[in-house]
Amino acid sequence: MSQLKTNKKFKWALDYNPKSRAPSTELPSPPGFSLSTSANYTETSKENDSNLLLIKKLWDVALGPLKQVPMNLFIMYMAGNSISIFPIMMVGMLIVRPVKALFATQSTFKMVEGTQAFGQKFVYFIGNIVNILLALYKCQSMGLLPTHSSDWLAFEEPQTRVEHFGGGISLL
Repeated sequence: MSQLKTNKKFKWALDYNPKSRAPSTELPSPPGFSLSTSANYTETSKENDSNLLLIKKLWDVALGPLKQVPMNLFIMYMAGNSISIFPIMMVGMLIVRPVKALFATQSTFKMVEGTQAFGQKFVYFIGNIVNILLALYKCQSMGLLPTHSSDWLAFEEPQTRVEHFGGGISLL
């Protein structure tokens, strides 16, 4: 009786042994499968996929400084125009980070080659220059940049305001 149970095959049992299978009992290919498309997927297409991913990642790196501009604008707004330690530290960081990034451009893009290398480096450079210009504008609005001759010369009188505004009304 035990021999009958071991020899009996169930409907749901699958035999994965290729020797015992006849060619007529092979399963059909799944929908969407064709031998021609699987044969065309070679090592060159894998390399192309990795190159496309590398190019996309490098464009993300190149656009990084431009993506920081809105956050830097928000930080500039929140820091205010008063001269105290917090706004000066914020402006200092707004200047130092892009300058360091500009000096490290070659190491950032050391693996870049091809037709898009110049464009990626150029976009990265422009993004960092925009961030530096924002920081310099903040310094100017805080009064930290020497823009008048009285800032350089001791015998010059500081610039006086001709008119003061308060609440939309001119106060002379």
